[in-house]
Amino acid sequence: MAELKTPRVEIIPDQCKGCELCVSECPKKVLSMSEKINRMGYPYATYSGEGCIGCGICFYACPEAGTITVYKKEVGGNK
Repeated sequence: MAELKTPRVEIIPDQCKGCELCVSECPKKVLSMSEKINRMGYPYATYSGEGCIGCGICFYACPEAGTITVYKKEVGGNK
């Protein structure tokens, strides 16, 4: 597995219900709502692709378990 250089967020669009809690809670404002809709008919949260600090606030704010995953930067040589 390749070492992660910077934190990032992955959001499963079809599990998002468009509540915008993750967007409003993100301290770096790197999440936004898509203009597209998912298969359930909701606009969904998206990650800009850069600027995530790996704090996990979006993960904890999201009421839909498993929708958001935060990957933190690898630290040190723990492989």
